[in-house]
Amino acid sequence: MKISVVIPALNEEASIEATIRSVRDAGADEVIVVDGGSKDRTREIACGSADALIVTQPGRASQMNAGAEASTGDTLVFLHADTLFPPGAIRAVRDAMEDGSVVGGAFSVRLGISPSAPPYRKAILGLTGEMIGFRSSVFRAYTGDQAIFVRKEIHASFGGFPAYPLMEDVEYSRRLTRRGRTILLPVRITTSGRRWEATGPLRTILLMWGLRLGYFLGLSPATCAAIYGWSRER
Repeated sequence: MKISVVIPALNEEASIEATIRSVRDAGADEVIVVDGGSKDRTREIACGSADALIVTQPGRASQMNAGAEASTGDTLVFLHADTLFPPGAIRAVRDAMEDGSVVGGAFSVRLGISPSAPPYRKAILGLTGEMIGFRSSVFRAYTGDQAIFVRKEIHASFGGFPAYPLMEDVEYSRRLTRRGRTILLPVRITTSGRRWEATGPLRTILLMWGLRLGYFLGLSPATCAAIYGWSRER
């Protein structure tokens, strides 16, 4: 089994090197960075450490689809550019996919927290990681922060990620779970808590969970994106 890790990136010079290194150390067979037109040194850094660097128009969905198309693995992992793999991450995916009934899944997650963050914020962000895991285990609903993995033929069977401005990962997860059995890995990846700390953890939780609920109740991805953008500007 060959596992390809696809990393969409946009202006991630501060984190992309550490992310790629963590993927390498975890044992990935192929690392593909898909840059959406960065204005910083993201491409320069990725070019020296990834197996392939692809440049596309910005848009996480189209970037991930381009990476999937260029990949040579039979299992794909979609990893955000500010997220770190622990050493056992790829082994966990490989073990899970040895079961032919499993079409894909995602990782458990912890939010990276600044050491200088106040104790109450650390507690809230720690609890948030647990809540994400609970949601995923009960509802089989995964988000991009959790590094969704999938058999390549399953990804292709429903056309990859939809070209949505927001909620592309939520819709992808919904389509994936309709294809067969998915699994939440107990292995925890560490994703940046920067947006949670910048906006405030409680506000971010209410915003993101509210948008997902709205999407499932019929809000369009464009409307969700507009609300998200408006909320972050306030």
